[in-house]
Amino acid sequence: MKIFKIVMLFSFIVLFFMYCTKTDQIVSAVTKNTSDLLAIKTTSAPIIDGAVDAIWATASKLELIPTVPDPGNGLFTGYIGEKYPTTLRAMYDDQYIYFLAEYADKDQSQKVAPWYFNPSTKLWAKEGSSRTFDANGMMSREGYGEDKIAMLWNIDNSTPKFTTQTCYASCHVFTPYNDYTTVGTLVKSVKTGLVDSLVTSPTYKSNAASGNHYTNGPNEKIDMWWMQPSKGLSYGKMDDNYQDYAGGQAITNLTGGNANGRHVDDVVVASTSTTWPAGKPTYSSDPTQGSFANTQNLKLDGTGPTVAVPMYIIPGSTSNYIVMADTVSGGIAKKVTAVSSTGILTYNGGILDPNTGTDYQRLGTQANSTIGSKCIPSVIATPLKNGRADIDCVTTYTGTGYIVEYKRKLKTGDVLKQDIDFSSLQDQPFGFAVWDKSNYQHAIQPNLMLKFQK
Repeated sequence: MKIFKIVMLFSFIVLFFMYCTKTDQIVSAVTKNTSDLLAIKTTSAPIIDGAVDAIWATASKLELIPTVPDPGNGLFTGYIGEKYPTTLRAMYDDQYIYFLAEYADKDQSQKVAPWYFNPSTKLWAKEGSSRTFDANGMMSREGYGEDKIAMLWNIDNSTPKFTTQTCYASCHVFTPYNDYTTVGTLVKSVKTGLVDSLVTSPTYKSNAASGNHYTNGPNEKIDMWWMQPSKGLSYGKMDDNYQDYAGGQAITNLTGGNANGRHVDDVVVASTSTTWPAGKPTYSSDPTQGSFANTQNLKLDGTGPTVAVPMYIIPGSTSNYIVMADTVSGGIAKKVTAVSSTGILTYNGGILDPNTGTDYQRLGTQANSTIGSKCIPSVIATPLKNGRADIDCVTTYTGTGYIVEYKRKLKTGDVLKQDIDFSSLQDQPFGFAVWDKSNYQHAIQPNLMLKFQK
């Protein structure tokens, strides 16, 4: 009997270790870490609805604390050091990769630079999308940007610096430049006889408060996924973008450091300049526009000075944005056709008088600044299409933060080298960023790695 018990115990131990060493066990999947995101293989896909399905309990958690850095040029002043605790989970099947991001945010901010009425000037204006500060460094006005997240990926391992720098591989905030805008002499070209602008003594400057993204070589590209309420999210999509060389520093040094290598998918280089500055690329127009400004210019009382006013309004609405479907003939949104010298907007079917209360005015001061409940959105959101619409995304605001659920095919139909290809199931370095009611100031978590459970 004693021998039988020993044999049974031994058998149990052997079976236990055989069971626990299988690569597909949940025991290994739920391990928490701070640098690797393990995508587990699943046969049961989560529903992309902004709710945490039970299946997500089987996925491991990557725990992050994205922090707003100090680039050293004043770009992130007023936000530096802010932290937004985040967890990421991932899983995949034969067709798709799925992500779940949960992060802390004290309030929901989706109304971007809204229109407000100034009762002193009797004019309409837009709130700033980032915080403003007085001469003493005290915040004079809260910013009205969006709550957003982004992920960056190295397309076909084309960007060598991405392996060790991820997000910072394309962020050029320190590059000084030669300012050719004010110094130069006009001379005639010997070959063409035309007048060209040539520089004799360029002014050397640093690009303060600038942080454009572009890669470091003509064949380098980075995939950028951008969750923006005003662009695509209202239609269940995350905005699929990419970053490229944009001519590189040889161009940005000549043009004041303002080259922008960020583009939406489907946009390509249409031509390259052969005149000064030679090599500067020109891009095709965006065929899948995800939003446009809710802005137009009208004359006060029809004959006075020209002023900027909203193009569309939804009378009495407290919405964060206006979707394109509401602006068509017979839709909910009404086209503004006139503005008076007292700020009254006329639209087809009535007038909007902002003088009768504070619903359309900016309220409060400094840190407790706010806006009236009916301040008008400055963005018209339109559907994303084609390559820009590869990523399905739904979010939920919980009262203390966001649940963001999204999926994309392991390999898209991309032929322009603007998307990351996950189909090989190879490890992929990535970076993650969070915006809190801001325009460009954001928290960053670089040097992360996506790994696939085989």
